[in-house]
Amino acid sequence: MKKVSLMIALSAVLISCGNVPVEQPTASGLLPSKFVSVYDGDTTNLYVMKNATGMEVCVTNIGGRIVSVMVPDKAGAMQDVVLGFDNIESYKDFGTNFGAIIGRYGNRIAGGKFTIDSTEYTLAQNNGNNSLHGGTQGFHTRYFKIEQPDAQSLVCSYTAKDMEEGFPGNLLVKVTYTLTDDNAIDIVYEAITDKTTHVNLTNHSYFNLSGDPNRTIEDHILYLACDNYTPTDESLITTGSIEPVSETPLDFTSPFVVGERINDTSFIAIKYGNGYDHNFVINTPGEVSTPVAKVICPETGISMEVYTSEPGIQLYTGNFLDGSNIGKKGISYNFRTAFCLETQHFPDSPNKVDFPSTLLYPETIYSSRCTYKFGVEK
Repeated sequence: MKKVSLMIALSAVLISCGNVPVEQPTASGLLPSKFVSVYDGDTTNLYVMKNATGMEVCVTNIGGRIVSVMVPDKAGAMQDVVLGFDNIESYKDFGTNFGAIIGRYGNRIAGGKFTIDSTEYTLAQNNGNNSLHGGTQGFHTRYFKIEQPDAQSLVCSYTAKDMEEGFPGNLLVKVTYTLTDDNAIDIVYEAITDKTTHVNLTNHSYFNLSGDPNRTIEDHILYLACDNYTPTDESLITTGSIEPVSETPLDFTSPFVVGERINDTSFIAIKYGNGYDHNFVINTPGEVSTPVAKVICPETGISMEVYTSEPGIQLYTGNFLDGSNIGKKGISYNFRTAFCLETQHFPDSPNKVDFPSTLLYPETIYSSRCTYKFGVEK
């Protein structure tokens, strides 16, 4: 009798264990539970967008960061084409900007200073004497409230306080991610302020279209609809001039392999950037229906087109990745294993009167748009 009772009890335990739900990973292999935490008094989560064709995009609250992007390659296999981490704790270490919404000002501001209406403002200096990507505690470190109105859109919002990182004005920011059925991530930025300020928002996703960040992106083929660029000094601050890319290693007006001229340090701009880290002047600013960039990975056939309302686009080729960041699947992110295409106004525009202005006034609405559209070249 005791033996029968023991068997019944054991069976009950096994049945009970069998009823425990097993957490389902995302298509990219992420476990949502690893993104649940408390940050600045708010709860973080992992948000998933999926479209009708099976593409998947994951986003989390810290920095409103894009964590993974799954797209099909030429064989129909799904590949994760952005760098990132598989847990929220790694996003609390702000040595990287992987996938983040960047603000208040994407790129560099010389000396960490600018003047508005005779008042000089001093910013957080986190890149030598310069301010980079909004400062030490820029938007990449901030908690974004995220709402998901449907399966294919996310609305990220944050309010930056007056004088946060030295910038004037309370700034209300809303960033809407939409995953379209033609495999595009459409990003719309909006902001309002109660005091005249400078705003230049962008996204800092690191892409590798091979789906394997053990590989460099030097075999990728790049096209840029940009006849000119903005030269910089040694600290990567723009000089204020605009010069042609023709007959330089920066000429991607016809498709060209990224790695073929990336080490040509006889061209001073390549030396300063340790590769490509340059702002290009878009030929048709504000024309969102025409791609300003296209990248193709020959190995997978995956392509990415970039559309934007902005006047500039920053090409960065992961020149400062050094293997110290251990990302998804335990992969170390090494030198040039990703590229960024950051749509933007020009670097240091607050101090360059001839550049398109980044001033936002209380009676106006900041609006910017960027679309990353994925496809396959067979």
